Amino acid sequence: MAILIDETKRVLVQGITGREGMTRTRLMKGYGTQVVAGVTPGRGGSQAEGVPVFDTVREAARSVGQIDVSVIFVPAPLVKPAALEAIEAGIKLLVIVPDRVPIYDVLEIAAAAEQHGANFLGPNTLGVLSPNRGVLGMMGGQAASAKEWFIPGPVGITSRSGGITTSMAYYLAKQGIGCTTVAHVGGDAVIGLPHADMLRRFEQDEDTRLVVMYGEIGTSQEEDAAALIEQGGFTKPLVACIGGKAAKRGTRFSHAGAIIEGDRGTYEGKVKRLQEVGATLVDSFADIPRVTAEVLSKLEARPKVVTNVKPEAPAAPATNGKHEPEADKLHWKTAVSEVHPNEIRLRGYRIDELMGRLTFSQTIYLALTGQKPSPEVGQLLDAMFVASIDHGATPPSTLAARTAASTGAPFNAALAVGLLSINQHHGGAIQACMEMIQEVVRRADSEHAGSMEASAAALVAAYKQQKKRLPGFGHRVHTNDPRTKRLLEMADQSKLAGSGVAAVRALEAALAQQGSSPLPINVDGAMAALLLDLNIPVELGNTFFMIARVPGLVAQVHEEKTRERPMRQIHPSDHEYDGEPPR
Repeated sequence: MAILIDETKRVLVQGITGREGMTRTRLMKGYGTQVVAGVTPGRGGSQAEGVPVFDTVREAARSVGQIDVSVIFVPAPLVKPAALEAIEAGIKLLVIVPDRVPIYDVLEIAAAAEQHGANFLGPNTLGVLSPNRGVLGMMGGQAASAKEWFIPGPVGITSRSGGITTSMAYYLAKQGIGCTTVAHVGGDAVIGLPHADMLRRFEQDEDTRLVVMYGEIGTSQEEDAAALIEQGGFTKPLVACIGGKAAKRGTRFSHAGAIIEGDRGTYEGKVKRLQEVGATLVDSFADIPRVTAEVLSKLEARPKVVTNVKPEAPAAPATNGKHEPEADKLHWKTAVSEVHPNEIRLRGYRIDELMGRLTFSQTIYLALTGQKPSPEVGQLLDAMFVASIDHGATPPSTLAARTAASTGAPFNAALAVGLLSINQHHGGAIQACMEMIQEVVRRADSEHAGSMEASAAALVAAYKQQKKRLPGFGHRVHTNDPRTKRLLEMADQSKLAGSGVAAVRALEAALAQQGSSPLPINVDGAMAALLLDLNIPVELGNTFFMIARVPGLVAQVHEEKTRERPMRQIHPSDHEYDGEPPR
């Protein structure tokens, strides 16, 4: 599990068209976060990093549906109106990245959040990251480095220092210790989710076995955390380090919130209070990985409490020198669906309540991504599935399915044979094209000053030099695939076309300029671009062709069983159509 962010959260970016907003949106999307919309007043109708931009938060919510989190990248004086707008629109978690937000503004935001049942992280925060699940804000800098530095594991991190936050995760990873969630609570004197709130959330996260907390002098955050432990609100081991040991009263250490005033917020007081409630204190940041490993090893040595196991059940055999109860070895988790008497839920939604409200295509999107799509997304998915439902009797998957059916194989076997025939050279171009489009977008951002045209031209030239064929372009039958034209038109009309569509069009133009004959976008190329713009993971690309093709294969197998003799020889192309005329 994770706290605050995971792959199911739908995220809005306020200030998305600014330099920071665009850069961090690229980070979040690259890491797998579902960034579904952005807001910049006056820029509505445009796109940033493939994300639709709206003038207001309410417009964004009306268009894209449920929004769980807003990440705010606006100048400090504009933070209050931006935060209040998000809270009043019903968003329950805000990540306020900017620093120097006036304290009185933060107090107003806090009052509004309490009134509407919302929470906010920050201000002055790097954000929060759950390894391999999602990131909010700017933690990790770039998606590639974030994936390298943050590894999954049993430790939660809560910190008042942004630099220390990422350093702790990095050095713990070097020690072989991963994290459930890494959170920078913010460096200001008044923040939305201080250490005690983070500990409450980690207490509820069954995957977090230990928490590392980096505190500082000033405020009462660490004392409040100690009080929570004393009251039984946090029962897991806590490894803590307090910065500012040498700071003098009245001077600021590191952050605006790290200042001693009188006897309040002293280093000595915080250390003493945490030690009283059983926390493990380290004097130096450098000691955190070693001490954390020691505490974890003691936890591993403890017998685990296993529920729903009969008392007379025999002990499990030792594995690698450790005794692991059989129930622990068999226990596993799924986030797709759950079934209870008289209740079936898909991604948390009751299926009987989805029936008649979501289309089949929308429900497929929900099953694969965990989020309910907008009607526009559902219509585009419908169109993609219709486009690939059947392509005649000559494709290898159709011939394979009909051949199996001719032998007397049942429907499930014949369908399986057909699906197993979908591979690199038949139906497998979508994923390859998605990867190529991503490379065009990446090069445009990093090497060509944002020019999709220059990036596409360079990639086409490189492919030609290597004598490689561009997946998603050209067709053995169609010179102007009507399905491609219709899909791209629908994407434009629904304003769902983003950087994926822009890149595939730039590639088509580059091919026309550099080639002896034009190679138009085929249906695989169009689907690849649209799936990227719908935030579908690349590894699922080819499955959309498979899903679409199943009904066509059913029709082909049924026809083979009912119209043809068994064990016939099937010519791959010598056949004629005798069905309904065009209608």
